[in-house]
Amino acid sequence: MGWIMMVLDAISRQYTNCTKRDDLAKYAYFVQINRGNCILKIVIAILCCCWCCLHADAQYYLRGEVKDKQGRLLPNVKIQLESKGSYVFYTGALGSFGIPVPKKEDSIILSLDGYEVLGLRVEASKYQIFVLQPLNTAASSRSGLMSFTKNLFSSYAVKTITNGAETYNALVENDFVHTKDAAETGLSLNINCASYSNIRRFLNMESTVPPDGVRIEEMLNYFDLNTIKQAPTNNTSFLCKTQVTSCPWNADNQLLFIQLLAPKLNLKAIPPAHLTFLIDVSGSMDKDNRLPLVQHAFKMLVKNLRAQDTVAIVTYGGYVGIALQPTGGAEKNKIVNVIDSLVASGDTPGSAAIQTAYSVAEKMYDAHANNRVILATDGDFNVGQTSDKELQNIVAAHKQSGIYLTCLGIGMGNYKDSKLEALATNGNGNFAYIDNLKEAERTLMTEFTKTMYAVANDAFLTVTFNKDLISAYRLIGFDNKKDDLSAGTATIEGGEIGSGHTVMAMFEITPATPSVNSSSNIATLQLRYKQPQAAIEQQQHFDVTQNFISLNEADSALRFATSIAMFGSLLKNSTYANNYNWDDVRNMAVSGLDANNVLEQEFVTLTNKAEKVYAGVTDKRKRNKLL
Repeated sequence: MGWIMMVLDAISRQYTNCTKRDDLAKYAYFVQINRGNCILKIVIAILCCCWCCLHADAQYYLRGEVKDKQGRLLPNVKIQLESKGSYVFYTGALGSFGIPVPKKEDSIILSLDGYEVLGLRVEASKYQIFVLQPLNTAASSRSGLMSFTKNLFSSYAVKTITNGAETYNALVENDFVHTKDAAETGLSLNINCASYSNIRRFLNMESTVPPDGVRIEEMLNYFDLNTIKQAPTNNTSFLCKTQVTSCPWNADNQLLFIQLLAPKLNLKAIPPAHLTFLIDVSGSMDKDNRLPLVQHAFKMLVKNLRAQDTVAIVTYGGYVGIALQPTGGAEKNKIVNVIDSLVASGDTPGSAAIQTAYSVAEKMYDAHANNRVILATDGDFNVGQTSDKELQNIVAAHKQSGIYLTCLGIGMGNYKDSKLEALATNGNGNFAYIDNLKEAERTLMTEFTKTMYAVANDAFLTVTFNKDLISAYRLIGFDNKKDDLSAGTATIEGGEIGSGHTVMAMFEITPATPSVNSSSNIATLQLRYKQPQAAIEQQQHFDVTQNFISLNEADSALRFATSIAMFGSLLKNSTYANNYNWDDVRNMAVSGLDANNVLEQEFVTLTNKAEKVYAGVTDKRKRNKLL
């Protein structure tokens, strides 16, 4: 108020040279009578100017409220908006807020002590209701479960598995479950396939495979075992096919195959891709099979870019840097030149790099595009937040932002499979391992739409067995990590499914009666998923009929799938692999082999290598049993 008085005093000084007493008297009267009104008018004008300056660009008003999962409104929740830069807002005492924003869509981040950070895209024209999940509860760790059987509880000890300097999550193989105790089981669906190429790397080096690096569901994901032979009827629905066959290792049991075919995007209408390459250029990547392989892989991807696509490059090695600001796909030479210029050195500040990559991706964000961070690393983070839990919390904070995460594992010796698997699982994405140039080409070119374009999020399948017809069942693959099981988590969170991908699940089942013919369904399936950028959950239901057929008479793809499951079980030294050997695996694979499929032919070669590598191991085990 003092400066307003100074203005009035300055005006009054204009009259100090007046010689006429009546002029001075008139002025004094004006000031005395109207001084209060004048000050009020000036203050109102100033406030209006300030309001206009602060909100001159505000065309929309974002309103909403924040609750906990019990529905209680949460006050003092910190709100950050992309359009507001560093400005911070908070919910009021009743958990509500209203903020003027300049655009119809915005990115919002909500945070409150004791709750998970929530980040996502919002429409300012709609009233928003946000729900924050508490930390250190089942809700914050539920994404770790690959499968869960309702009403079945067990206790496991936590342990960490290492193979030299490499790390793998300790897994618990699924056991038989009696349907009278727990008829319902669920499994998370995804397109991860890292396990198979990592297994191939070990066997090509004539080395045994870490048992916890063997994930049978990822081995099945690697191959195109589609027996449905038709495309989905629309852009949102899955197709399903089930088959019951004989079990080659147990004549009293049967195998149940479940195949789900994801919707396939129209190639002519694929949305733009806004990609952020996050490349590890630390000292550990300074080997021929690491950074040079990454560079070659990304340059192949760049060749497929269209003019409407966009690429940014973030690197980390000693420090985090933005090597390339968002650049259109038409400028291929510019992008390739930056990739070629990368040199490996320094420490590995992975956590800071991940945060920077998401920040860059958010600036490129388009709700109608494929927004994705592609991380290529050996996973050997050694600066900043380095634990699996710390890293997965970082990506989990961005999970609902509409930005996907693809993890590409590279290298050997210090490869951190556990970290990359945790990042992919918690970061709304997928996970692959690049062991050679052919695999890089397969992942980033041949399988590009399946790997990089999601058609379903949070996808999981619930299987409910008929207690009258099935007495017991065992899910093959989809094994859980021991630490997730010991945490007592009772729910699962689904994964990401790419365009046109075929997901296969296998069960070994024990019929309740010797008869294999029945008019009733042996099980029912419930598929749940969300379409990209959609909050409403979709559901599809399928019946599993007792369509028993001998495995020898079944589709050849099912025999090949059986050989993969047998192969993985032998590598894991499973208790369920005691009734067959490497010859049985190879013979089963050959009986289902597609002679024109190079990858299937390579698999048969790997069975030969595995037999030689494990020959000494098997003999040693037999001697130990005799002792």
